[in-house]
Amino acid sequence: MVRLLHFSDLHLGAESYGRFDPETGLSSRMGDFLAALDQVVDYALTQDVHLVLFAGDAYKTCDPSPTHQREFARRVQRLARGGVPIVLLTGNHDVPNARGRASAVSIFETLEVENVHVVGKAEMLRVDTNGGPIQIVALPWLGLSLLAAMEEYKNHTITELRDTIVDVAESFVRDEIAKLDQSTPAVLLAHALAFGAASGSERYTVLGQDLLLPYGLYAHPAFDYVALGHVHKHQVLNETPPAVYAGSLERVDFGEEDEDKGFVVAEVTKGHTAFRFVSTSARRFVTIRVEAMSEDPMAAIAQAVARHPVEGSVVRMFVRTKAELEPQIDDRVCRQLLKDAFHIAAIVHDVDRSERVRLVSDQSVETLT
Repeated sequence: MVRLLHFSDLHLGAESYGRFDPETGLSSRMGDFLAALDQVVDYALTQDVHLVLFAGDAYKTCDPSPTHQREFARRVQRLARGGVPIVLLTGNHDVPNARGRASAVSIFETLEVENVHVVGKAEMLRVDTNGGPIQIVALPWLGLSLLAAMEEYKNHTITELRDTIVDVAESFVRDEIAKLDQSTPAVLLAHALAFGAASGSERYTVLGQDLLLPYGLYAHPAFDYVALGHVHKHQVLNETPPAVYAGSLERVDFGEEDEDKGFVVAEVTKGHTAFRFVSTSARRFVTIRVEAMSEDPMAAIAQAVARHPVEGSVVRMFVRTKAELEPQIDDRVCRQLLKDAFHIAAIVHDVDRSERVRLVSDQSVETLT
C-alpha cells in the first residue's frame, strides 16, 4: 500500500487582502500561504506518507520573485531530505507563454534534486516509495496558446485547436494505460478542468478554449486514484476510481469564503483506494451584511459585528440603510469595531433612495425647455 498526499494550487505570491510588511518588503499574506504549505510538509514527514503529489500552480505567476522561489524550495527540500519523494506537475500559472522558456519549477529538474520529480510534459513515471512502487500517468497543463504558436497549427480555429488538444491528451493517456503494469498501483495526475467540476474562485474565462478533461479519461478503471489540480474547490468527481480535486491550500478571495481548504491523503493499493480530506487552518474570510434601517444605524452595525468571527479574519461589510440615515454611519467607528480583523477589505453603503418624481407632460421631450 502506498500512502500518498495530494495537494495543489498553492499560488504562492498572491497578495490580495494583505498589507505591506516593511521588514520583509513582502505582503503579509505570504505568511498565510507558507503556513499552509508547512502543514502539508509537516504532515507528510510525521504521518508516514510515502509520496507527495503536487497537481500544479506553485506560484501566482510564471515569474515568481526570488524570495517566493526560495521559500518554496525550502519546503520541497525538507520533504526530499526527509526521504519523501515529491512529484511537481506544472500548472497554467507555472507555464510561460513562450515555448522555449523554462517553467517556474524547472530549476528542481535542472539541479537534479534527489526525490524531486518535475513534470513539464505529458509522461509516465514509475516511483519507488517506502510503501512500494507506483505508476503515475502525468498530464500537465495543456493550453491552446502554446499549441497555436506551432507552425502546423497557426491557421487553426479555436474550435479546431480545442479538439486537437483533447485528442492529444486522450491519445496519450490511453497509450500509457496500455503500457501499465497490471500488478502495480496506477495514478493519473492532471492539471486541467475536468468535465463536471464545479468551479471555485478562479473564473474559467477560457472554458471551451483549453483542455476539458473528458469523463472517460479520469474515470478509467485502469487507475486506482486520480489526483486533479486547477479547480480551487475541493470535490470528488468520481468514486471508483476516486477522482479528486484537492482544492487550494489557502483562500484567495471571497469567492472561497465558504470552502474548506486542505489536502487529500490516499492509501492506494491495486484495485482499491481509501482517501480522506485533511483541512488546513486557512485564513478566514468573513462577509458581514447589516440591515441598518432603524433610527440608530450604528447600533445595528455594532450588533452585527459582534455576531461574526472578526478576529484574524479578512472582512468586508455591506450596510443597507436609508438615504436619510446614511449621514449617521461613521466609517471610522466601523473600522474601530473591526480593529481585530486581519484586513478590512471594504465597507460598502447600500443606500435605498426614493425614486425621482417623473415629469408628466403632454409635450414631447424635444419641445421641453
